Amino acid sequence: MQTLEFQGKAYEVDADEFLVDVGQWDEDFAEGMAARNGIEGRLSDAHWNVVKFIRRHFLDTGTSPMVYKTCKAFNLRSSELAKLFPTGYRRGACKLAGLCYLADDLYITSSTASTGAVPLEDRVYRVTVGGYLIDPAEWDEDWARFKMHEMKVHDHITEKHFEVIRYMRAEFARTNKVPTVYDTCAANGLELEDLDKLFPDGYHRGAVKIAGLRTFKI
Repeated sequence: MQTLEFQGKAYEVDADEFLVDVGQWDEDFAEGMAARNGIEGRLSDAHWNVVKFIRRHFLDTGTSPMVYKTCKAFNLRSSELAKLFPTGYRRGACKLAGLCYLADDLYITSSTASTGAVPLEDRVYRVTVGGYLIDPAEWDEDWARFKMHEMKVHDHITEKHFEVIRYMRAEFARTNKVPTVYDTCAANGLELEDLDKLFPDGYHRGAVKIAGLRTFKI
């Protein structure tokens, strides 16, 4: 890790100058990083619109918005985005927004970066042929975010998703059994259709898998 200083503040960044702790982000970081990424002068309203849109999306979902969604939000053509952020979307706009880019468009939360955990791209999870964790003890919330991303839940991850998952994990730790879908719904104030909206792949192939559990052994 290395440190960059802007406006008398020190920001910890990785080898590619992505902010390590997304919670450390502020507008001074964006202004300071702009000059290092081919943007002359102070950031314009158009720059800030994009940067703050990306930040809001990340804070709401835990992921970066895909480039086409950002462009659509402001009726930007790709050529116009390129003029605003010459080094690219991920390596320009997202970097200024303070997000740490990892593989497959996935962004981790600041809790992982700040605890010194192994970066997600270097982590190894042992799974079955069906993609279920072999050892539930290897689970962490980055696994859950990755699986939700993989299952195309990543555009609308909410705290409710994690309330359900944490409940399932806690019940498994208490009873050594995966709670039934009925117990999970009742404990979280959900109807079956609500759960289906949260986990479109289903309870066992969606929620259970994301929680790092499985209801069968092979």
